[in-house]
Amino acid sequence: MTPSSRPLDPLAIILMLILCVSWGFNQIAGKVALVDVPPIAQAALRSLGATAVLSALALWREPRIFRRDESLWAGVAAGLLFGAEFVALYLALQLSSAARVILFLYSAPFFVALGVFLFVPRERLGPFQWIGMALAFAGVVAALSGSGEKDSRLGDFLAILGAAGWGAVTVMTKATSLQRTPPTKTLLYQLAISGVMCAIVSLAVGEKWSAHVSTIGAVAMVYQTFWVASVTYLVWFWLLKHYRAGELSAFTFLSPIVGVLAGHILLGDELTANFMAALALVAAGVVLVNLPSRALTPRASGRVAPPSPE
Repeated sequence: MTPSSRPLDPLAIILMLILCVSWGFNQIAGKVALVDVPPIAQAALRSLGATAVLSALALWREPRIFRRDESLWAGVAAGLLFGAEFVALYLALQLSSAARVILFLYSAPFFVALGVFLFVPRERLGPFQWIGMALAFAGVVAALSGSGEKDSRLGDFLAILGAAGWGAVTVMTKATSLQRTPPTKTLLYQLAISGVMCAIVSLAVGEKWSAHVSTIGAVAMVYQTFWVASVTYLVWFWLLKHYRAGELSAFTFLSPIVGVLAGHILLGDELTANFMAALALVAAGVVLVNLPSRALTPRASGRVAPPSPE
């Protein structure tokens, strides 16, 4: 088994839990910052700010990553997809309810599973993992359904496109030359290109960039830029280079659940029994996704495993 496709271990699970909590709170930060900064402008400022931070860090610690290599075109394609994902999502928020947009965004693991099936055969999910994915998705549906807000088919479609973009970038990181590219460089491709792309779209659609930002809005933007876009995304791409993409993506089902819980604690959103049942479904799904690589080994099952393609 190659190091780039090993199953999740305790370190990876702990890191993914931290990422999911961070991404769940990121949606709260985005809502808070909307008072001062419009949505696509937020994406632009976040990506451009994180580009500056990571570029400075790379110049200090990894100056060689800026040398020309075979990753350029794959990196550019990933960056364009990354930017298109955020444009689609933020436009979807203008047309559909936030709950529905989040729901469709977190269909991304299914796009990852499909991409892995087609392009990364050694990381394909097994039957128990597919059942786990279905349970986790059912939990997200249960948690975010019944919001009572008006929806839009176009907004839903844009959110699904955003999820497909996220899934495509994840698969590209495993199936192209980006697999051999340092995580910092992989992330810089996406942040720099998406930052410029979102800035252009923000200006094109007429968003007003505020000259004055409140303290709470500034804190929300700092959180999104320095913690989420700089630190957690870097950790995510490091994980993608060392662990199975499908298993990692399954954990992202926890993020919208965290977002709903954070909304209850910080914004006073109602927390119902429906949410608790959804949380149980997500937890069961994540356990099943990771069960085969741990509990269903040849020794545990009493059967001889077929030769591994890896």
